[in-house]
Amino acid sequence: MSEGLLVLQSDFGISDGAVSAMHGVANSVQRGLPIFDLTHQIPQYNIWEASYRLLQTINYWPEETVFVSIVDPGVGSDRKSVVVKTKKNQYIVTPDNGTLTHVYKHIGIKEIREIDETVNRLPNSGESHTFHGRDIYAYTGARLAAGAIQFENVGPILSLDSIVELPLKESTLENEVITGVVDVIDSPFGNLWTNISRLQFKQLEGDYGDSFKISITTDRRTIYESTLVYGRSFAASQIGVPLLYINSLDNIAIAINQKSFADTYGIGTGINWIVTIQKVEKVVYN
Repeated sequence: MSEGLLVLQSDFGISDGAVSAMHGVANSVQRGLPIFDLTHQIPQYNIWEASYRLLQTINYWPEETVFVSIVDPGVGSDRKSVVVKTKKNQYIVTPDNGTLTHVYKHIGIKEIREIDETVNRLPNSGESHTFHGRDIYAYTGARLAAGAIQFENVGPILSLDSIVELPLKESTLENEVITGVVDVIDSPFGNLWTNISRLQFKQLEGDYGDSFKISITTDRRTIYESTLVYGRSFAASQIGVPLLYINSLDNIAIAINQKSFADTYGIGTGINWIVTIQKVEKVVYN
């Protein structure tokens, strides 16, 4: 493996020295190693969002990039520490706790190896079991990116079938109604990003300016129901008016122009937040 880039993601926030410590560890491996931050604002313990943010970002980085993702509520438990090689020849260093779900499903993983902590661990950190992000993941990721170790040196190979996956739900089209889920909130704007693709939405034969009935439910409770206009961008609606649009991942999103849809209506994410979309026929007056 040639020298690559190192990209860090966590739920640590930036109010203390945790992220800086990981940068320091990486620089102790190789001073000046190119290090970038994907985000450190993942909601605490939210493995689902960590998984989705990797999917959102990874396609835009070159081969050999090493991603370190640490959202690890099970730190110190028997969950495995792993490195995977994706089908696009990138690497992800992470606890195997569901963080790989979206990448495994939508991009693909070639190989997974368990980190051998007897050799791939920050020297003199053996008595610490609460900051694996620094002591194992940042250290191993930096060594991999710097070329100090090869992927084969990470540790023993595991079966792809062993990868821990969070439950996913596919969007469906039936009787001219699309049913999907709210995958993630587009922070900090509060827009809802669904798993409904543009191609699937186009099967409703809608165009910009057309209206669609939108329903959002969770646990069989209807949280929101209204008719929205499908727009090219936020400029298609007035400030404070909700709309449908295509987001940067080529999926359907729901927003309020210059206001948080998620905060306004108390919308969450995951497979229990169901979105239905149905085209509303235009009324023609004679």
